[in-house]
Amino acid sequence: MQTGVSTETAQRIGVPREIFPGEKRVATVPEVVEKLIKLGFKVAVESGAGDLANFSDDAYRAAGAEVIDGAANLWAASDIVFKVRGPTSEEVGLLREGATLIGFIWPAQNPELMQQLAARNVNVLSIDALPRMLSRAQKMDALTSMAGVTGYRAVIEAANAFGRFFNGQITAAGKVPPAKVFIAGAGVAGLAAIGTAANLGAIVRANDTRAEVADQVKSLGGEFVKVEYEEEGSGGGGYAKVMSEGFQQAQRDMYAQQAREADIIITTALIPGKPAPKLITAEMVKSMKPGSVIVDMAAEQGGNCELTEPGQAVVKYGVTIVGYTDLASRLAKQSSTLYGNNLFRLAEELCKTKDGIINVNMEDDAIRGLTVIKEGKITWPAPAPTLPAAPAASAAAKPVLAAAAKKGHGAVSEPMAGNKLAILFGVMALLFWVVGTSAPKEFLSHFTVFVLACFVGYMVVWNVKPALHTPLMSVTNAISSIIAIGALIQVSPLANAVDRPNSVISWVAAAGIVLTAINMFGGFAVTQRMLAMFRK
Repeated sequence: MQTGVSTETAQRIGVPREIFPGEKRVATVPEVVEKLIKLGFKVAVESGAGDLANFSDDAYRAAGAEVIDGAANLWAASDIVFKVRGPTSEEVGLLREGATLIGFIWPAQNPELMQQLAARNVNVLSIDALPRMLSRAQKMDALTSMAGVTGYRAVIEAANAFGRFFNGQITAAGKVPPAKVFIAGAGVAGLAAIGTAANLGAIVRANDTRAEVADQVKSLGGEFVKVEYEEEGSGGGGYAKVMSEGFQQAQRDMYAQQAREADIIITTALIPGKPAPKLITAEMVKSMKPGSVIVDMAAEQGGNCELTEPGQAVVKYGVTIVGYTDLASRLAKQSSTLYGNNLFRLAEELCKTKDGIINVNMEDDAIRGLTVIKEGKITWPAPAPTLPAAPAASAAAKPVLAAAAKKGHGAVSEPMAGNKLAILFGVMALLFWVVGTSAPKEFLSHFTVFVLACFVGYMVVWNVKPALHTPLMSVTNAISSIIAIGALIQVSPLANAVDRPNSVISWVAAAGIVLTAINMFGGFAVTQRMLAMFRK
């Protein structure tokens, strides 16, 4: 136990064994237990809670947790309960009055559970209600953590049912074409599936109603398939919204084409609080090649495929349809570790004083969004969080905008008119002629070289493409190269021999070479260190 913290006043976090059928995850892991104790909490774990995730009771004891036999004893001894799945009616009856429950509650889908919990006069924080648009909430975002795991596992399940390689191969025994994978929905789970399938060598295509994810799909090695219908599909909290009937018809036509071509389809489409949209019809399944696979990640909410049977893998029309609802549990150790870290970050926000006592601060947008029941009163849904205001236009820009508005222009600046450009060139030519007629012959020669150097330098520097450098380092190295070349010319014996009795310029040029060399080699050294950070 952390020194300086009273164990008598510290609250106890209880972690019961999950009893939902097929659930193997546990709400915290031994390495997180140590961190919770440093925050001042006492931690109790029900005996056997981590067995299915390969965390033994002895591992929890070694981390400082108390292991309690029996669910009733664990719930009775806990001020705060960490869970994965929402509690059953029996578990609600075991919850102490005034306690705090944290887990996946899904208040929109479980109104009866909400009423049962409110009757117990408790605090309930639903981790799925986290306002995901808040940047500071990302460390607590268990939905994203679990979605990444399920997206990866969906590809593994598809590979297991597919029956041949994902990557193309040419062997003495024959040619194996690469698998074609189509992923419907490019949220966190979809992007995880895209990256996994592409890394296995498949040809990956993906679609999403949100146009802004196209670049993300491409960056992971996939091809974005666009629906030929213009409509924006971004909803709130990182989800998609319900689209119009016209868009849905165009989307169905596109899915029908992809179903005929794809070997594997992975669907991830979900809309909060609503049944999963039906994207893959029975006719599309019939059109798929025998031996194809569909992994329906929305099976728990009814499925994106009409023929999905939640919790089962079935074969219909020669196509294997995987509707498992426990994909995260099939990687129980990994998902439990990620989930435990999410809850620890939440505990940090609830206990900023590190005294083992939580404070459900309803003034905090993130905590307010999570809190669905406060002291027996249902507080869900939460009001929209206050997002940072867009930066105001600078004072200097306001007069320009006002002037543009008076003139009736649609933009602040406009291309220079042809007559103005001609006048500018005329003035510059006249100035150059005056300088040329009055200045010494040597000055005119040097001035010409200076103007050309400025032009060439500008074109060279700003056309440097950052490859292994940052853009800033590319520009500075390009400038340094020009300086080095100029300095080398100044210190050359030929330059000193022609009208150059004074050696001051040579010494300045030499100093310039030294400083430029330091800058250039230092830039490459920094680049090398940056690249080393990304090596596995």
